[in-house]
Amino acid sequence: MRHRVGLLWFQNDLRVDDHRVLSQAASECDQLICWFPVNPQWFIPNRYGMRSIGPARWLFLHESLRQLDLALRQRGNRLLITYEPPLQALAELISRGHVDVVYRSRNAGYYENQYWQLAQQRYPYLTFIEDDTHTLFDQAQLPFQLKQLPESFSKFRRLVERPDLRVAIRPPLDAPKQLPTAPLRASDWRYYDGKPMAPLLPVEQPVVQGGCEAALSHVSTYFRHRHASTYKETRNALDDWTSSTKFSPWLANGSLSVRRLNQRLHTYEREHGANDSTYWIYFELLWREYFQWYAHTHKQHLYRFQGIKAQRPTTSFYGGRLQKWCQGNTPYPIVNACMKQLNATGYMSNRGRQLVASCFVHELQLDWRYGAAYFEQQLVDYDVGANWGNWQYLAGVGADPRGHRQFDLAKQTRQYDPDGSFIERWDGAVNDGPLDHIDAADWPIKD
Repeated sequence: MRHRVGLLWFQNDLRVDDHRVLSQAASECDQLICWFPVNPQWFIPNRYGMRSIGPARWLFLHESLRQLDLALRQRGNRLLITYEPPLQALAELISRGHVDVVYRSRNAGYYENQYWQLAQQRYPYLTFIEDDTHTLFDQAQLPFQLKQLPESFSKFRRLVERPDLRVAIRPPLDAPKQLPTAPLRASDWRYYDGKPMAPLLPVEQPVVQGGCEAALSHVSTYFRHRHASTYKETRNALDDWTSSTKFSPWLANGSLSVRRLNQRLHTYEREHGANDSTYWIYFELLWREYFQWYAHTHKQHLYRFQGIKAQRPTTSFYGGRLQKWCQGNTPYPIVNACMKQLNATGYMSNRGRQLVASCFVHELQLDWRYGAAYFEQQLVDYDVGANWGNWQYLAGVGADPRGHRQFDLAKQTRQYDPDGSFIERWDGAVNDGPLDHIDAADWPIKD
């Protein structure tokens, strides 16, 4: 079906490679507006006192949008950015651009989907089209209805890997060579100009560069150096660039297609041989996949204190403990080192995330949602499903059939930082005294 003017609403799909929605819009529209809304709500502290985006991810997003704009310009279009509530900007775009169809990639975020649903209600005379670009599988391919999502990752993996049900992964699409032009003049709108987009403090030690070109370059380098063949042996290291894949930042904002990555992994296996390590990379992609559909299934329950369970946890809120955990100022050196690494770089290893989350819930007895919200603010690779789903998992209110995941911090320190080098590098042994300054009866605790 032909459309006169299309609007492509970019969210966590910041690329032109293997972008089925972009390719569809390019083939159906005479003109096309490529739009990314910066939501002012991101920078306002939420109910947990955190922002939805911090300096590390903001810088990464800025770089990602710059590379997306360049890719669009090379194909005859450009990226339009607005800095107002999304539905307010959308109303003006529809009116001034004479839009008759709106496209987007399907999103796992509950609040992101609220905007999409409200737009459909406000503009029933428009066509709204969405498709899966952020997952390995299409929703229609899943061997179950979303409301029947397996209650654990193990059950999910067994289903999608069953020989008789094995779900086919669509091959990635090449980027369109040419795009329709935009109907709006640059003088009328703020198109991306390459300048910093907001006065956020810069991250101290950014670990990755944003953007689709940087993503593909990293993937190429990772496989060229054959790190994939040893991934399973090195993946738990706390502080080594090549020990894990580091694909997650680009996967999170869609600068990298998970299907393109999966294709590259299988090419590597054909050329250099498959082993436990290469399978384990795919295994981790399946974990990511599970949490995408977990978020789609459980919607607002992703943010509930009791998660998807019936019983609320026994943890609570202690402002002083929360602050010490955020600062890396607890009695636990391994936790402090991990948190200081996160605050300085926007990144933390998967093992580190498990340790600090376990400490947050069990040793500090804090409401897990505050930890998840802090991760959302700080992580360069924040992904709504993976972040909130994993926090529920560690807090015992999510998809973990065991229901209680507590790590022995002393044992984990001996195992993963035996010489203390990681703790020393990040000053993890430094703290300013007792965890609490008052006792259970609210009497001050003396040093």
